[in-house]
Amino acid sequence: MSNLTDHRIVSHEEWIAARKALLAKEKEFTRLRDELSARRRDLPWERVTKKYVFDGPRGAETLEQLFDGRSQLVVYHAMFDPKTATARTPYTKDAACATCSFWMDNFERVVVHLAHRDVTLLAASRAPVEKLQAYRQRMGWTFKWVSVGDGDFNRDYGVTRTAEEIAGGQGEYNYAPAAIPIAELPGISVFYKDPAAGHVYHTYSTYARGLDMLNVGYHYLDIVPKGRDEEGMRGGAWIRRRDEYADATKAPCH
Repeated sequence: MSNLTDHRIVSHEEWIAARKALLAKEKEFTRLRDELSARRRDLPWERVTKKYVFDGPRGAETLEQLFDGRSQLVVYHAMFDPKTATARTPYTKDAACATCSFWMDNFERVVVHLAHRDVTLLAASRAPVEKLQAYRQRMGWTFKWVSVGDGDFNRDYGVTRTAEEIAGGQGEYNYAPAAIPIAELPGISVFYKDPAAGHVYHTYSTYARGLDMLNVGYHYLDIVPKGRDEEGMRGGAWIRRRDEYADATKAPCH
């Protein structure tokens, strides 16, 4: 990124002209985004026939029950598995990945609004439910978070890698070969339940940079002068869990 102190300074008239030129590009991008969103909704669906069982606040629940009376379900695959946590993983035995926590901070409370648009949004991880509940309480979250345990759900939806894949530098992530040395990765999967027949369909999944559009924090950073300001570091290496920043005990605003 160029030095901000060297940034071009212009008159108000020149600024308005430059802003209008950018606005034309923004409108073009908005139309393209609408087109892409329509194509996303037009993707074919695949019926979910495997029986998945999750452990949550209300005990064991099937995938069908997770819809909670709605027809659309969004699952955020949060990286948290005490069994595979090491010094190299972004999650620990007692805490979910810091970046995943950033994402979950972004949809805390949004679940209420989505519920009124026939959408249930929740998180799912391999950690046992007592670990999820303890960390959820630490973060002050209210959304539902379920454990997939040792079941196939995270594996089937592309976010869990086996020890053999990690050791051999194999496996896939985001629909491509990926030699990533950790067991859990982030993602979002979307499902639809036919209200009449009760059949469940997998309609969409996204991973890696495909998750960016679901993080409003990054969208705000994209409109400020410094942008994401992540040059020279590994992605979001600056991100900490909300209570781990050096000034976490200070009031955020006055």
